[in-house]
Amino acid sequence: MFLVKKKILIIVPVLALFMLGAFIFNSSVTAKLRVGDTAPNISLPSPEGTMLELEPLKGKYVFVDFWASWCGPCRKENQNVVKAYNKYKNQKFKGSQGFTIFSVSLDNDAEVWKKAIKNDRLAWPHNVSALKKWDCPAANAYGVSSLPSSFLLDPSGKIIATDLSGISLETELEKLVDK
Repeated sequence: MFLVKKKILIIVPVLALFMLGAFIFNSSVTAKLRVGDTAPNISLPSPEGTMLELEPLKGKYVFVDFWASWCGPCRKENQNVVKAYNKYKNQKFKGSQGFTIFSVSLDNDAEVWKKAIKNDRLAWPHNVSALKKWDCPAANAYGVSSLPSSFLLDPSGKIIATDLSGISLETELEKLVDK
């Protein structure tokens, strides 16, 4: 009986510390943004070193795309993103000034990142990276924990869809085109 009480006296405090640690860790992790949330501004350097911001793109539908050159699924998905951009970049959209893409790379090697932009034909003017992999402030602000991750913003900067891939990006954009 004494042995059982002793084990309980040891297990309960250890379990309490474990639960407290899990709570502290989880509360420090940023939750992924959801539909209806306002998208935080992003301010990061382009491949040329110019600081680019998301905020000035208000008025347009913006596809915020988190990717990396080292991410195989991202590189495959870039084909769909390029196709959607080429199809919709000159379309008229309901209540907006158009459509564009804001790509955030979680790379850490500038030359590899630039080569991937060129090879994947990411021709839009808003390609940025902190070159810090997962320590990217934008990825942290958006709660990105896997790649690819994406957010479709309306002209006011509100998130209207997340994690669009394949044909789903074109399907969402088609609903927004002014016919």
